[in-house]
Amino acid sequence: MKSNHNIRSSRRSVKNIQIIQGGQDLTAQAGLIPVVKFLKKHGFASKIEQTMDHQRGATGVYDAVDMILLPLVAIIGSSRSVSSIVTVWNDRVLCLAAGWLRIPDETTFGRILRTFTQKNINEMETLNHRIRAGIWRSALRFGSSVVGVLPRIVIDVDSTVKTVYGNQQGVSVGYNPHKCGAASYHPLLAFCAETKEILQGWLRSGDVYTGNGVVEFMRQLLAHLPNRTRILFRGDSGFFAEKLLDYLDDRDQGYLIKAKFKGLRLLLETKQWTRIKANHDWESTEFTHQCETWSRSRKFVAVRRGKEIDAKDADTLFEMKEYDYFCYVLTDELAPWQDHKQYGQRATSETWIEEAKNQSALAHIKTTDFWANSALFQTAILAYNTLRWMALCSGNKILQRWEAATIRTFLIRMAGKWTTGSRQQKLRVPKRMMYNAQWEAWVAVVET
Repeated sequence: MKSNHNIRSSRRSVKNIQIIQGGQDLTAQAGLIPVVKFLKKHGFASKIEQTMDHQRGATGVYDAVDMILLPLVAIIGSSRSVSSIVTVWNDRVLCLAAGWLRIPDETTFGRILRTFTQKNINEMETLNHRIRAGIWRSALRFGSSVVGVLPRIVIDVDSTVKTVYGNQQGVSVGYNPHKCGAASYHPLLAFCAETKEILQGWLRSGDVYTGNGVVEFMRQLLAHLPNRTRILFRGDSGFFAEKLLDYLDDRDQGYLIKAKFKGLRLLLETKQWTRIKANHDWESTEFTHQCETWSRSRKFVAVRRGKEIDAKDADTLFEMKEYDYFCYVLTDELAPWQDHKQYGQRATSETWIEEAKNQSALAHIKTTDFWANSALFQTAILAYNTLRWMALCSGNKILQRWEAATIRTFLIRMAGKWTTGSRQQKLRVPKRMMYNAQWEAWVAVVET
């Protein structure tokens, strides 16, 4: 009988392994150390102190800096509850690198968060804008992005539903496609299409209509953008409202908003349609129109495609042809088909929303207090944006495409050992990595 010793195999026998507790200064999340250094490099703590007016008593150990930066880093490390924030920070190496001598327990976290007020939430919104402005300038200075000096940026505005279980303030039963009849929040978000970051977000009650408060929302957002920057507002039919259009028109800002089909169908059927050369199944038209309650007329474009009708479903021999219509009110001077394609790019913002909700705990970490939940919501925005900002500053195209979960898998969850000696502190990480170029880019962001 032949021996099997020469047969190739991907495995080998392993001797018995002893598992011994007692290793010191080890971490399983070494990739959070560059995050901590990035926060320090861009002055997050000092900006929080300058922006936030959150008063604590003379005996208070923890302040607004702690209540924002501790959850921010923990969310990047995968926290999805107040208790898991404490768990992420139960890491001596992370605390050493970040300079925290002690971490509040879950009860203390909740108690301090409940002292946040509406004024503090407004300050946190301003904080996001201030940090973003500084990072855009830094990215321009180091040649990794020119978004801060673009003459126009595209802003995708959308809302989302976050189902809530339990007894939380500010939740209401409204439109909920996932859990009909369940209470929810209905956040409003604005994304920068060029960088994928959240420019601004509001936590709202679940019974609020999509476009409610959008004029005030945009007024606040535009106040924090460079004066020279024009925007293109992209939104679905929930934002098809004259108040918003008037506001954008008066400020010479662009928009591309899907029109509500109700009330326009008969008008569209009377228009002259032109077949689109590159897409023979489609036809287009453009026109100016003043809706019944509007004070002025505006430009509209529309495209349509014929529906396929099964012969057995036809009622008569000469069945009227039916169409799928897509109609937009807009300011651009592109061809209708180009406008339709440009609006289609907005679908990526829905992907970003799901990423923020499912991978960055947006509106997920909750207490029983609405303003505490709003503070955690704003912190989740900062956590999501921090990943986007680090990728932006890296200039690494692959890293810029990665979602939060991918960054967490390949860069954050990294083994490391903290060492000291010769007045130096070092973090040793594995020599071989699956994505070495991305890790080097991740670290270089805070070294340059």
